[in-house]
Amino acid sequence: MQATSVVFNTKPVLAPIHVKSLYSDPYSSSLVASQSNWVNRKKSIKLRSRRQSQNRSYLIQHKLQNVQGRCLHQNVEQLNRANILNRRQPVSCFLYPQTKQILVKGPKNGVFLDKSSFHLSKQPRANVKKLEVPRATVGPDEPHAAGTAWPDGVLEKQGFDMLDPEVERAEFEQFLRSGLPCHPKLHRGQLKNGLRYLILPNKVPPNRFEAHMEVHVGSIDEEDDEQGIAHMIEHVAFLGSKKREKLLGTGARSNAYTDFHHTVFHIHSPTSTKGSEGDCLPVVLDALNEIAFHPKFLSSRVEKERRAILSELQMMNTIEYRVDCQLLQHLHSENKLSKRFPIGLEEQIKKWDADKIRKFHERWYFPGNATLYIVGDIDNISQTIYHIEDVFGQTEMDNESNSAPNPSAFGAMASFLVPKLTVGLSTNSTHDRSSVSLDQSKALRKERHAVRPPVQHNWSLPGHSDDAKTPQIFQHELLQNFSINMFCKIPVKKVRTYGDLRNVLMKRIFLSALHFRINTRYKSSNPPFTSVELDHSDSGREGCTVTTLTVAAEPKNWQNAIKVAVQEVRRLKEFGVTKGELARYTDALLKDSEQLAAMIDNVSSVDNLDFVMESDALGHTVMDQSQGHESLLAVAGTITLEEVNATGAEVLEYISDFGKPSAPLPAAIVACVPTKVHVEGGGGEDEFRISPEEITSAIKSGLKEPIEPEPELEVPTELITSEQLEELRCKRCPSFLPVETDSNITKSYDDETGIVQRRLSNGIPINYKITKDEANCGVMRLIVGGGRAAESSHEKGSVIVGVRTLSEGGRVGNFSREQVELFCVNHLINCSLESTEEFICMEFRFTLRDNAMRAAFQLLHMVLEHSVWLDDAFDRAKQLYMSYYRSIPKSLERSTAHKLMLAMLNGDERFVEPTPHSLQNLNLESVRAAVMDQFVSDNMEVSMVGDFSEEDIESCILDYLGTVRPTKGFEKAQQYSPILFSAAPFSLQHQQVYLKDTDERACAYIAGPAPNRWGFTFEGSDLFESVVNPSANDHELEQSNTNLQGRIRNHPLFFAIAMGLLAEIINSRLFTTVRDSLGLTYDVSFELNLFDRLKLGWYVISVTSTPGKVHKAVDACKNVIRGLHSNRVAPRELDRARRTLLMRHEAEIKSNAYWLGLLSHLQSPSVPRKDISCIKDLTLLYENATIEDVYVAYEQLKIDENSLYSCIGVAGAQAGEDVSASLEVEEIDDGLQGIVPMGRGSSTVTRPTT
Repeated sequence: MQATSVVFNTKPVLAPIHVKSLYSDPYSSSLVASQSNWVNRKKSIKLRSRRQSQNRSYLIQHKLQNVQGRCLHQNVEQLNRANILNRRQPVSCFLYPQTKQILVKGPKNGVFLDKSSFHLSKQPRANVKKLEVPRATVGPDEPHAAGTAWPDGVLEKQGFDMLDPEVERAEFEQFLRSGLPCHPKLHRGQLKNGLRYLILPNKVPPNRFEAHMEVHVGSIDEEDDEQGIAHMIEHVAFLGSKKREKLLGTGARSNAYTDFHHTVFHIHSPTSTKGSEGDCLPVVLDALNEIAFHPKFLSSRVEKERRAILSELQMMNTIEYRVDCQLLQHLHSENKLSKRFPIGLEEQIKKWDADKIRKFHERWYFPGNATLYIVGDIDNISQTIYHIEDVFGQTEMDNESNSAPNPSAFGAMASFLVPKLTVGLSTNSTHDRSSVSLDQSKALRKERHAVRPPVQHNWSLPGHSDDAKTPQIFQHELLQNFSINMFCKIPVKKVRTYGDLRNVLMKRIFLSALHFRINTRYKSSNPPFTSVELDHSDSGREGCTVTTLTVAAEPKNWQNAIKVAVQEVRRLKEFGVTKGELARYTDALLKDSEQLAAMIDNVSSVDNLDFVMESDALGHTVMDQSQGHESLLAVAGTITLEEVNATGAEVLEYISDFGKPSAPLPAAIVACVPTKVHVEGGGGEDEFRISPEEITSAIKSGLKEPIEPEPELEVPTELITSEQLEELRCKRCPSFLPVETDSNITKSYDDETGIVQRRLSNGIPINYKITKDEANCGVMRLIVGGGRAAESSHEKGSVIVGVRTLSEGGRVGNFSREQVELFCVNHLINCSLESTEEFICMEFRFTLRDNAMRAAFQLLHMVLEHSVWLDDAFDRAKQLYMSYYRSIPKSLERSTAHKLMLAMLNGDERFVEPTPHSLQNLNLESVRAAVMDQFVSDNMEVSMVGDFSEEDIESCILDYLGTVRPTKGFEKAQQYSPILFSAAPFSLQHQQVYLKDTDERACAYIAGPAPNRWGFTFEGSDLFESVVNPSANDHELEQSNTNLQGRIRNHPLFFAIAMGLLAEIINSRLFTTVRDSLGLTYDVSFELNLFDRLKLGWYVISVTSTPGKVHKAVDACKNVIRGLHSNRVAPRELDRARRTLLMRHEAEIKSNAYWLGLLSHLQSPSVPRKDISCIKDLTLLYENATIEDVYVAYEQLKIDENSLYSCIGVAGAQAGEDVSASLEVEEIDDGLQGIVPMGRGSSTVTRPTT
C-alpha cells in the first residue's frame, strides 16, 4: 500500500488508489528491519528475473527494492510483508515511469517518508468560466495549467461563447462520449494463424528490447484433476528449451510466470551482441517459439521441475500466503478463482506424467491463443514484423481453418480473447467443461473465450443480491495481530472516453482527501488501530474492480479500531471533500501529469510493456504520457465539487451505508486473527475469541458515532521567509572553501562524468551532477556517518529508535506535523529518513518547478537546525520495535536468521532488532542525543543529481546548507565498539530452529566473514597491502601488457568489482547444482554484505527446502561454495557474470537515483578510498577483470568449518522445540502486538521460473 502524505513516488492520476493510516506496521519499514538483517532482503544477485511486474507483487511479498547509498549502488530488495495487496497495475490510460526508490524504504508513518500515491498541492484549481466548461484556464499563480482546447472534431472554438446553455450541454456531453486518443507509436497486428503481436519502439534502455509471449491460459482453465498443471507446463517448456539456453552468455535474461488467466514467457535481450553484426531479435523469437509452441516434454525434465515445484510450494506456504488464499477464497467464493490457485495441489503435482502435461499443452497452446509483445530500441517496424512472420508464420497452420476473431476487436481487448475448449461451450458454461473429454476437445475447433478470466462474479451493486455474507474468521497460531478486510467487487469500468477519464479523476481526488485525513487525524501514542488502508483498483487477473478497507489493530483494540475506521469513511461520504481539498488535489494531480509528460522519453521498456499488457487485459485505451496529460487537462476543468463528492461517495457506500437496504452488499468480510494473545503484566498468553456477530456489531457501532465536517487547514508556502534567510546569511556568511586542503580550487569539475565537488565554509562537503536524463526532476541525499554501529552498550537501539522518533514526530520549528506534510505535498516533495549500521541517511525527491527544489532545501535546513522531538512520537517508535521483536517467533525465516546473526556476531545487538529490555532502558533524551551527536557538520556529506541549473543549485546550497551552523564531532561520531565474529563452539555455529505450524516448511542460512568493499577485514588487515600489490621482482607484470592488470588490482574499487563477479558466479553454480541437478530447493541465492565504513563484511547463502531435504541442501550449498578450487571458474562463467553486471550498470546509468549512489561518499572522510576514479573506471574494471582476480576475492571469504555458521529452520506440527525459547521475552505493559499484514496477491501468480 502507498502510505504517506509526503509525495513524490510519482504515479499517474489513474494509478491504483491506496489510502493508509498514519500508524503503519513496522514490517515494511527498513528502520525496523535493519539492513544487516539480510533475511529481510531480496538477494541482490539472483538468477531469476531482476524485473518483476507491479501486478505480480506476490513475487516480492516479503521483499521490496532497496537501493543502498553505497559506491556501487547495489540493488537490494528488503522483506516487505505488509505489501501483499499492492499488486495491481494502475487504473490508467497513459504510460508512466515507475519511480525508483532511491534509498532503503523509510518508515511508513511520519513526515519524512518515501511512499505515496497522492500528489497534492496548495494552488487553487483552474477557474472555469461558465461557457468554457472543458477548458482549464491559467491563473496568475498557475504557470503549469496550460489552457487546453476541445479535442479536434468535437467543438470548434469560434463562436463558442455564443452558444446557449442547451447547445453547450449537448456539446459537452458529446465531448465526454468521444474516445480517448490511442498511443501513436503502438503497432498491432495479427498473423494468419491467429497470433497477435504488439510492437512499441522505446529507447530506454538503449540497444535492448523486451519480448514477451503471453499465452492466454492459466490456472482458471484447469480441470479438477489438473490443479497446477498450467504452472508445470510453464516450468517444463521454459527450462527445457535448448534455444533459450543458447541465449545464455549473450547478455540476455529470461524468465516466466503463470497466473489465473495467462502464462508469460519473457526475454530481455540486447539488440545485437559484440563481435556479431547480426540482429538478436530473430534468435529471441525463435527461442520463444520453441518454448511456447514446440516444447519437448522429456520425462527427465518433468521430474526435475516436479521436484522444483514441490519445493516452491512449501517455500510459498508462509502464513502470509495462507492469509492471501483465505481472502481470495471468500472474495470469489461464487466462482473458480477461489479454487484455482496457480501453484496447484501437492497430491496432484506428484501424479502427472509427461503425457498428461502434453495433452493440456495441446489443448491451450496454439498461436491463436497467444499475444506477442515487443518493446524496445527498435527502429524498423516492417523488419520486426517480417521477423515475426518468418519465425511464427508456419506454426500450427493446420488450425488456419479456425475462425479468427474480428481484427477490429483487437485493439485494447487483445488480452481478453482467449480459447474455448469446444465450439459448443459458451463463455458462461465454464463449469460444464469437465464433461467434455480430451479426445473430444482435440476434434473441435480451438477458439477464445470472450472474457478473461472466464468466470461469473456476484457484484456488490445495489439490488444485485439480497444475500448478505456472514463475516468469515481465519484463526491461526502464527498470526499475532488482528486484521479485517471489507471487500466490494464491481465490474471493471473500461477507460476509453473522456467521460471515463473524468470519472476516475473525480474518484482519485475524493480518495486523496481520505488518505490525508487518515494520516493526520490520529496522533496519540496509543491509537486504536495500527493501520487503516483503503484500496480501490482494477484487477485484470481477477476480472473485476475491488475496493478494500483493511483495518489492523492489537487484538485487545479490534472493536475500537473498526469503529474509528468506519467513522472516518462515513465522515468523508457524508460531508464530502472541502473546496480547499478539491483545489489542492486537482492542482497536484495536474502537476503530476505534467511531470509525467515531461519524462516521456525516460520510461523503461519493461515499464511500458507491463503497463500495456495490463491495460489491454482491462480494456483501457493506451495513451502515451503527453496524450494522457492533454486529456487530463481537458477534463480537469470541468469537474465540480458536487460531482466529485457524489462520485466518490459511491465508492464508500458499501461501508458508510452498511446494513441499509439500498446499500451495496460487501463481497466479503474476512477477519484474520491469532489463536492466542499476549497477556500484559502477567505474562503468558490467553485464548483469543471473536464471533461474526461481534464483527457486525462493531461495524454498525461505527455508523452511529457522531461525526463533524472536516475543517480547512492553513498551509505554509515556505518554511524560511526571505527576511529570515537574509538574517541567516548575515549571521553565518556562507561561502565555498577549497575542496582539497592543499589546493586553492574551490570548485572541482570532472569533464568525463560531469560531477562537481564543493566544500562549504561550515565544513559540509557537496557533490552534484546536472543531468537531463530525468526532465524536471531532482534528488538529494544527506549522509551522516555513525549509524547503529555507534550505539553504546548501555543504550542499545538508541539510534534506530531515535531516527524513527524523528520520523514519527514530523515537526520542525513552529510548524506542526500537518503543516509540514502539506508543505511537502504541495511542492511534490518526497522525503525519507532512515538509519543503517553505518550511516543515517535523509533523502529527498522533488520536481524542478514552482520552487520545489528550494522548498526541499528549506526542509533539510529545518531538520538540521530546528528538529522537534516529541514524547508521543518516541512512544510510538518504541512500541513499534517492541511489536516487531515479539513477532520474530511467528516467522520461520526471521527467527532462523535472528539466531544465526546472534551466533555469528557474538550477540551484538546492533545488527539485530533491539530487545524489549533494551527498549525499556531508552528515553527521549537518550535517543535524541544518540542521533543529534551524529548530525554535526564535519560528519555530513550532501549529494544532488537533477535537471537543475548551476546557478539555482549553488544558490540553494549556499542559502540553506551554507547557513547551517558549523559544528564539530566527526571523531566522536566515528567511534564504535569493535565488531567481532565470535569464535563459537560447533554447537553455536550450526544451529536449528523449530517452529510449530500446521504445515511443514524449511529454510536455512549459511554465513561467514568477508572483507568490506574497500579491502579491509575484521581481523584488521588491509588487503591492498597484504594481497594485491605485485612483488618487486615480478618483472613480467611490470614490463608486459599486464601493467593494466596491476593497475586494476591496485584500484580502490578492485575488491568490490571482484566480489561482485564472484557472487554472480556462485549464484549461477548454486542454481545449476542445488536447484537444477539435485532438486533440493526451488530458491537458493548468495549475497554479499560489504560495508563502506565498517571494516568487515559477510556473505550469506539462503536456501528454502522441505524438512526432509533441507540438511542435504545445506551440505550441497557448502560444497558449491567450497568447490571453486577443485572446479575452477571457466571463462564462459566469468563472461556471463561480466555481461550481467555491465548490463545492470548500463540500464541504470540514466537514472538520477543510480547517480546519487555513485556520488555518495566521494568526499566522506569515513570512506577515504572512494574517489572519482571509482565512477570513471567502473566499466573498465568489469571489462578487464580476470579469473585470477575473482580468485583473489574468493580467497578472502572465510569458508572453512571453523569460520562458517549455519542455522536451519523447520516448521511443522511435530516441531520439537518452540522457537520463542531462543528469544528474550519480557513483559511490556504498553507494547503493541506484532503486525501480520493481509492481502490477496501472493496466491494469484506463481514465482518466476528461475
